[in-house]
Amino acid sequence: MHRVTEPHQVAAPSLATLAAVTLLTGVGAGVAGTLLAALLHVVQHFAFGYATDTVFGAQSFLSGVSEASPERRFAVLTLCGVVAGLGWFAVYRFGAKLVSIKEAVSRGRAMPVGSTLAHALLQIVTVALGSPLGREVAPRELGSLIGDQLARRAGLTPEQCRLMVACGAGAGLAAVYNVPLGGAIFVLEVLLGTFAWRAVLPAFATSAIAAAVAWIGMGAEQQYTIPVFDVSAPLIVWALVCGPLVGVAAWAYARLTENARATAPRDWRLPVFALANFMVLGWVIAWYPQLPGNGKGPAGLAFNGELTIALAFALLALRVVFTWSSLRAGAAGGLLTPGLANGALLAVVLCGVWNGALPEVMTVQLGAAALIGATAFLAVSMRMPITAVVLALEFTHVNQDFLAPMLLAVAGAACTARWIDQRVATTKSRGNGSSTVPSASAG
Repeated sequence: MHRVTEPHQVAAPSLATLAAVTLLTGVGAGVAGTLLAALLHVVQHFAFGYATDTVFGAQSFLSGVSEASPERRFAVLTLCGVVAGLGWFAVYRFGAKLVSIKEAVSRGRAMPVGSTLAHALLQIVTVALGSPLGREVAPRELGSLIGDQLARRAGLTPEQCRLMVACGAGAGLAAVYNVPLGGAIFVLEVLLGTFAWRAVLPAFATSAIAAAVAWIGMGAEQQYTIPVFDVSAPLIVWALVCGPLVGVAAWAYARLTENARATAPRDWRLPVFALANFMVLGWVIAWYPQLPGNGKGPAGLAFNGELTIALAFALLALRVVFTWSSLRAGAAGGLLTPGLANGALLAVVLCGVWNGALPEVMTVQLGAAALIGATAFLAVSMRMPITAVVLALEFTHVNQDFLAPMLLAVAGAACTARWIDQRVATTKSRGNGSSTVPSASAG
């Protein structure tokens, strides 16, 4: 007698199918990340008029902006306001409702192809034109979209589809920043919240493949070139002291940006607010050419000890204001590199006070302090302490001995932020309200 298979019984996808989807997700995220990076550089070069004969040239965005005339800077930022305002208004008005990476991973919702592509491209173009937000969400979104589409077409289970969405996001991050380990840890810590083997293997595979694919187009790029830092007793003490201070600032910054995103307009006010915001930014950068872009320039200056205390304080204040105002106006983008830059600038200011108030024997290198502060700030503002440490290591290739002060600062910052969360929750509960705490933007 032959066994008859019930019509509703569907065979589970084979291991070979899952492996193929994992491979293709990594390759697709790597290609997408390379193309987005190329688009970013091309727009930057032609907008500000530097290195127009090459895509991935040696000249930095900061030097290109600095060499441009104030009139050109204002015109480019005005154009940024027009593109941001009209572009996102059109996406919200005419496109399918956007599905964030977090929603796709947690609820299994499909990401709309057209709206997601438009959303990602707008982020890259506006950051290239000087928006102070980050560019990392765009490749994460495209990586997730690729993983989502491949998984659904291959007939993977809903759980496997969500896994591929998360892995695609990490692979996109790994591709654009050359951080294969950081991309994988981001998937496990932030998006999935698990280090189980079923998640670890595809997360590491997709991120490694995407980074390797990106090497073909962009080379094995290191984000920041820094000097050698000595790990000394004063630096350890500095890390212990600065951690809680940075934690308070990063916690407040996360709340500020969360509220800005939550109250951003999506109606006719969006084009008006965006244009006004970026025109003001275009006027201000006549004096501060370090302001445009995602913050990589100021962070690099801080890591190399090339900022005065006064300039670091001014840049920190202005970057916080314009990051908030850009989000509040309706622009979209990431907060990873902006958070890293803000932490570095804050640490330079705090270190300046430290060095001025204490004896010379307790002096700390500004660059070393900046890297410690940047890591701690990123750990709290994005709610990803493990990922922040890994990213800092891969961004800078700093000596592993530097892990000691870095981890001390991150621990102090994270514990302080956790304590504030608990205090807020207690206050809210006593008032019969609910706690609202900042969370990492996973897309």
